[in-house]
Amino acid sequence: MKILLPPSETKHSGGDGPALDFAGLALPSLLPQRTAVVEALVALSGDEVAAQRVLKLSARQLGDIAHNRALATAPTMPAVDRYTGVLFDALDAASLGGASRRWLGSHVWIHSAPFGPIGALDGIPAYRLAAGTSLPGVPALRRHWAAATTQAIAEEAPSFVLDLRSEAYGALGPIPAAIASAYVRVVTDDGNGGTRALNHFNKKAKGHLVRALAEDRPSITTARGLRAWAERRGIIVRDARDAGVWELVVTE
Repeated sequence: MKILLPPSETKHSGGDGPALDFAGLALPSLLPQRTAVVEALVALSGDEVAAQRVLKLSARQLGDIAHNRALATAPTMPAVDRYTGVLFDALDAASLGGASRRWLGSHVWIHSAPFGPIGALDGIPAYRLAAGTSLPGVPALRRHWAAATTQAIAEEAPSFVLDLRSEAYGALGPIPAAIASAYVRVVTDDGNGGTRALNHFNKKAKGHLVRALAEDRPSITTARGLRAWAERRGIIVRDARDAGVWELVVTE
């Protein structure tokens, strides 16, 4: 099983790892796409006015332009520790033991805009780039990434993928049709026989789900296996009306 997570807009600064190693990232066939985006982002960030406009940054976010300029040389840290925000705070990977962190490294890809899907323990620098950004010299990121990422997933994914990405990041690399997958929506029962989608709790529930998996480190190869694990854990996962979509049911 592989789990695909979205990134977060907010990130920790700094790091004590070596500079970005493109060859060491998961899905190495994406090297040409990664190189093109990083070079375009570094070039854009040489012009602070243009970078602020293209990246849609507020005055308080201008420091992110310096992060982008230093992408090739800045220190790194594991991706799962780099990202902050609701999902990654709920996952709280830093507090997990070594075996659980290694499980994350083997089973979790985080889908970033500049690097594509990367392993949870792959070292990355701080950066600023969203899925919907159009960089000078690079076509819309969706066109740039989608086909190559789908092919890379087809070559390296196992028999089942749990997709916890947002729709924007899912569009940067759809799961190949030949691979069994489930796209997860987080809902709560409304008390009247229906369900209601959640926003804040959506990210929190996904973080808790991945943490529970890392703690238990189950050997799962199929959708049925994941559903059986969830039932044992007291986690409610059920089919949605849309084919290939699961509902993760939580209480607010």
